[in-house]
Amino acid sequence: MPLIEVSRLTKVYQVPLRQPGFTGAALSLVRPSYKAVTAVDGIDFTIQAGEMVGYIGPNGAGKSTTIKLLCGVLAPTSGSVSVGGLDPHRRRMENARRIGLVYGQRSQLLWDLPVRETFYLLRRIYQVPESTYRENLADFGRTFEIDAVWDTPVRLLSLGQRMRAELAAALIHSPPIVYLDEPTIGLDVLAKSRIREFLRQMNRRRGTTVILTTHDLRDVEEVCDRIIMIHQGRLVYDGALEGLRGTFGERCTLTLELEEAAGGAVAPEVALDDDVRLIKADGKRVELAFDRRRISAPEVIARACAVLPVRDLVLRETDLESVVKQVYGGNGIENGNGNGEGRGGGEP
Repeated sequence: MPLIEVSRLTKVYQVPLRQPGFTGAALSLVRPSYKAVTAVDGIDFTIQAGEMVGYIGPNGAGKSTTIKLLCGVLAPTSGSVSVGGLDPHRRRMENARRIGLVYGQRSQLLWDLPVRETFYLLRRIYQVPESTYRENLADFGRTFEIDAVWDTPVRLLSLGQRMRAELAAALIHSPPIVYLDEPTIGLDVLAKSRIREFLRQMNRRRGTTVILTTHDLRDVEEVCDRIIMIHQGRLVYDGALEGLRGTFGERCTLTLELEEAAGGAVAPEVALDDDVRLIKADGKRVELAFDRRRISAPEVIARACAVLPVRDLVLRETDLESVVKQVYGGNGIENGNGNGEGRGGGEP
């Protein structure tokens, strides 16, 4: 049985409409009117225990609303959601004990008190055994450097320090499911690397299920094996990271360093057909682009080496950020999952 099941999940907000000025405000009180805004539009997915899933989309796509529905903060307008066999909204207390949650722009730390006070309070709320509490603190002390800010009031922490403390606080009770919304925001490169490694270790050692929403796609690339993409409230892709690249990231770039400067006949020599396109020929440097769905990289390299004095070469696949830009730009989305092979549904 999947740990998380979402079926035709829909959330519609009733947004009040108001005319400008005093008259408009008075009319809104007497005859209020509303506009229906669909934040999540009939999405379906399942997540197995132990999966690490990147849940991504542009601002306003419905990511945060989905997380709130999974946490039980919101009730769905229609459809159903099950987390560990529970309806998260109807059984909020039970569900809350099983999850950890970090919102990058919200804090669960006690603002005017030292960090240790929040941790002590959370330990009491979740009834964490003393041995588990101390073991987790030792882990967090090494990974997040919590010991350095243990007695510092939260309001005096830097953004990076606060985010590390927030993540540690969400994990203090060893929840089987963790929802992370921008967990590395404001952190330096070293701290981001430590957090990503900690999440991978936590998943390997404890089997923790991680749902990660972020605009830093390096987080997704380094932590997650699966991506769920949402756009305008609907699923546009659900599947493996490599599957996403294969579906939308078709263009690869091959840069050639030549033994001697290329002459004017580079284009007809290298771009033998429509599958390979010459981007630039500048002295001893030649850059080609090709669609890897139509021709393989070894074949392009073989063709280039057969007609040019190649000394060295660099092959670059389309990075995840470029793929995501292409998807949200509307290119190639014809059904719910891009190529019909993913697990999601719904047209954008």
